[in-house]
Amino acid sequence: METNYQSEILGDHMTVDVTGTINQTVHPAFQLVRQHHVEALDILVSEYAHKVTGAVHYHLATSHDENVFLVAFRTQPMDSKGTAHILEHTALCGSEKFPVRDPFFLMIRRSLNTFMNAFTAADWTAYPFATQNKKDFQNLLSVYLDAAFAANLNPLDFAQEGIRIELENGEPVYKGVVFNEMKGAMSAPSDQLYHQLAYHLFPETTYHYNSGGDPKDIPDLSYEQLVNFYKSHYHPSNAVFMTFGNQSAYDLQEQFEKLALAKFEKGTTLYSTPEKRLTAPIEVTETYAVDSEDLTDKTYHVLAWLLPQASDIKLRLGMRLVEGILLENSASPLRHYLETCGYAQSTGPLMGVDDSNFEMTFYCAVQGSNAEHAEEFKQGVLKVLQDVASKPIDQALVDAILHQIELHQREINGDGMPYGLSLILNGLGSAIHHNDPIHVWDVDTAIDQVKEELEDPMWLSNLIQTYLLDNSHRVQMTLIPDAEKSVKEQADEKARLTKIAEHLTDADRAEIEAKTQALKERQDTPDDLDLLPKVGLEDVPADLHIVQGQLREIISNRHDYPLNLYHAGTNGIYYQQVLIEIPEEVVQSPYFSLLSILMGEVGAGEYDYLTLQQVQTALSGGLGMGASLRSKVDDKGKISAWLTLTTKSLNERLDAIGLLKLAFEKLRFDEKDRIIELLQQRKTRWKSRLSGSGHSYAMQAASRNMSALAQRDYHNTGLGALNWLSDLVDDIEQNDTAYDQLINELKAIHLKLLQAPKQFLLVCEEQLSEQLIEEIQNVWDKVEIDTQIPEIQNISHSENDHDEAWLIQTNVQFCASAYPAIEVAHPDAAPLMVLAAYLRNGYLHSAIREKGGAYGGGASYDGNACSFRFYSYRDPRLAETFKDFEASVEWLLHTQQQPHQLEEAILGLVSSMDKPGSPAGEAITACYALLHARTPAFRKTLRERLLNVTVEDLQRVAQQYLIDQKPIKAVVAPFAKREQLEQLGFQIKQVD
Repeated sequence: METNYQSEILGDHMTVDVTGTINQTVHPAFQLVRQHHVEALDILVSEYAHKVTGAVHYHLATSHDENVFLVAFRTQPMDSKGTAHILEHTALCGSEKFPVRDPFFLMIRRSLNTFMNAFTAADWTAYPFATQNKKDFQNLLSVYLDAAFAANLNPLDFAQEGIRIELENGEPVYKGVVFNEMKGAMSAPSDQLYHQLAYHLFPETTYHYNSGGDPKDIPDLSYEQLVNFYKSHYHPSNAVFMTFGNQSAYDLQEQFEKLALAKFEKGTTLYSTPEKRLTAPIEVTETYAVDSEDLTDKTYHVLAWLLPQASDIKLRLGMRLVEGILLENSASPLRHYLETCGYAQSTGPLMGVDDSNFEMTFYCAVQGSNAEHAEEFKQGVLKVLQDVASKPIDQALVDAILHQIELHQREINGDGMPYGLSLILNGLGSAIHHNDPIHVWDVDTAIDQVKEELEDPMWLSNLIQTYLLDNSHRVQMTLIPDAEKSVKEQADEKARLTKIAEHLTDADRAEIEAKTQALKERQDTPDDLDLLPKVGLEDVPADLHIVQGQLREIISNRHDYPLNLYHAGTNGIYYQQVLIEIPEEVVQSPYFSLLSILMGEVGAGEYDYLTLQQVQTALSGGLGMGASLRSKVDDKGKISAWLTLTTKSLNERLDAIGLLKLAFEKLRFDEKDRIIELLQQRKTRWKSRLSGSGHSYAMQAASRNMSALAQRDYHNTGLGALNWLSDLVDDIEQNDTAYDQLINELKAIHLKLLQAPKQFLLVCEEQLSEQLIEEIQNVWDKVEIDTQIPEIQNISHSENDHDEAWLIQTNVQFCASAYPAIEVAHPDAAPLMVLAAYLRNGYLHSAIREKGGAYGGGASYDGNACSFRFYSYRDPRLAETFKDFEASVEWLLHTQQQPHQLEEAILGLVSSMDKPGSPAGEAITACYALLHARTPAFRKTLRERLLNVTVEDLQRVAQQYLIDQKPIKAVVAPFAKREQLEQLGFQIKQVD
């Protein structure tokens, strides 16, 4: 393997730790290929090869207690039947050593994991987990390795997870978890856009197909095809192992060998192949489903280029720089053109370089347009590219993009996904394609190579010329809305089932009924849990880890304001925030969320918005404005509300602190075209993302009147707020008076916030704190505040407790049922939290997912909405799901309960509570908790209460809060379900 890294190539019997000290032997089943220390991350990467099978193992050695494991297989389906995706599900349904029906979901409950999942990408399938507990790691490793390399693949599990036919009222219907999951996924316009574009951009390779499965093709998949795919793809010779943490590579490999690899001989390794190149650009028109009579402004335009292989790290980073030059912010020439072209409402969902596949791609797109603008779109984009490619790139712009790359490389994430797993996934694509993931982890070396190329002032311009302008492998797609497509797809599925019905013999029907009954019996048969390893409550750490900070002071306008200082290992980055108490009338105003869209995106002071965007990119990791809202811990009728102004930057760039103040204090309201453009973008992007969050909107609607915050969120961030925003945008575009009223309202809110009390938050490395505090003091010493008292417009809403159904563009349902509950400080909050997990594990998972065919479902206690909610996700059913919600409570009250169920429910909650975040994220979380009166004492008391919940507590709160109260129901559903929902008594609303 050719590399420019100064990696240590060692013999079979030695390795080194992060300090370079030789400290252990290499496992005899493996060969050490090389080691490389990534200085920016302080991680030692070791690459090993299994001597017999050739399986690759990358170990990222670090001092982190959160250890991560992942095994991935190269999977290259050559159709859209969903083979790889359904196999990912089915492999986790029992294995040779763990012949239980559902080891994956059972282990989630018997574990202290901080992450468990499985992923199907375009050309790989991965099985990752993370945990801080050594015993738990070993338990999960044994289950994951057996699932991957010794899966049982029971035909009934394939029927449950993938696809099957059942008879309902004598007529055949399709069922299956993945079938319904992909129906939901493919109802999103962005997914339809991507897969239809890939069909043309990749004429021959695996990317031509939908690895997740197209609902119209999934019924063609047979069980035999699934098994054959498993045999040909899930072999160590085709696998990549990746691990992160403080365990030794030797110990990990000992387990790999003992639990899986020892029984294998050398197998087949899959390699990716280059795509057949187009000899000339092509232009295609495709359609996507829209259930609306008005098809105006609903077209997508996209241009896509196929680039060389991602293994060319210099070109890979060069194209990232090209992306930054063209698209980084609103001042970048291509993004500026797309945002201001006048024939589209927003940039599209596909933008920039995608280097995750074997060969890279480059996209640019707009949405909210019309088909007749296709030629104008193409010519406009090409003109921008020609203009940029004709001259050298401004060195200041290049330096700003390099700054963003360095900041991204240095930042320790881990608040949504474990830090180690995010690193692993960043490098996985390279390893899968037999390239070098170290290039991805150690970008500094690659940057040095690129800086040599940048000595040629035309290097980046020439990349644009070569790989975009002169590249014949270019696809322009116009994706137009089709109001009949949903109806046609449903008719096609019905016709296919009707044809099946016409050919069913009595014997066929008997066989279907027998398989249906066999699956039901399998689903109803209790698993032998003694076959699975577990951790218990005795393995839970005694204490809750809460980061402690220091309280300092900042003087601003002669007033003392608290500064919350947290020292953390942030790898050369500081995080600075301003926290402002939000007045009640501002919290309730729907215009408040619009103000947050503007800050950092419109001009400030002497800067117009284009200049401010460029300065942000050069000095900071961005400027943000948001809100942190919670219900008061002991009063559901009140809201604890804080405005958050945020920035981050490298330690040596203190100017970001002053830029944050400027962007907020001197926010400009005179850029009318820009403000309308931003609101239009907000509306268009919001509409395009609805179907992925249907369950959240359903729960929000069901619990809308159960706390002051729930009511506020429903009216300000719910589906009705989207309709309000759409009407507002239409109004201000056509009516100057309406626009002036909007600006006056935003100015009043801005002034109210400037006048409100504030605090400061700083997270940084200890040696930098005094210098940063001094800078914050200097910057915020004086703030210009108008003394007038502004009036905020109050918008009244009519409240009701009707069951509500919202119709959106989707092919599946999202159901929710909510009951009023108590505040989070109440002693019953802990039993309600456990009750939600208990009902999900013990009843709802089986009823809604396995038997009902939904992609997911469960229950939750929400301490902000002060409600107990049931929900389902990507659900083919309606009335039956609501019956399952109620039946779960009856099951608890009238069925004998097993002791392990309580322990599993508590275990999951405590594990979630104890989950680590990034160093900065943990500090920010601790500060916000204090702001909202979730003190360390409060959080520890809640944890203790959780650990002491009994089954009797669960039955008591179920009786008190569920049985004795009437729920409010809500559904997010397809337009085609209107009549059925009306018959069920729902009040119908729809997204305009």
